[in-house]
Amino acid sequence: MTHGEAAAHEGDERPTDRVAMTAFQKLSEAWQLSTDQQLQLLGSPGRSTFFKWKKDGGSLPRDTVERVSHLLAIYKALQILVPDPPQADSWIKKKSSYFKGNSALDVMLNGQVVDILKVRQYLDVQRGG
Repeated sequence: MTHGEAAAHEGDERPTDRVAMTAFQKLSEAWQLSTDQQLQLLGSPGRSTFFKWKKDGGSLPRDTVERVSHLLAIYKALQILVPDPPQADSWIKKKSSYFKGNSALDVMLNGQVVDILKVRQYLDVQRGG
């Protein structure tokens, strides 16, 4: 990595970072996520970092961008599978036998990217994708 690349990763916000946080905020509102749930889904950044991202933007770690990408894919899949938006948004908190009696949100809150990916893959199969 060159010095210029390192500097870009340390403090410069990429346009995709702002879009990712804006989309995540809208998803969080739709799913009625608490601040603690949002933090967990984003990979447990520090609270001050999280609130800075929400207010002023900033450079997001690659892991966080990946998490948001999967979460947005889950949101989109639910909007396709469940045509009623309030029902689609509430599905994330409903208990499921597929997830051993847990909700999709419970699974995703285990904290690893793979946990979010489990939910995404389940919905992709349901969509036939």
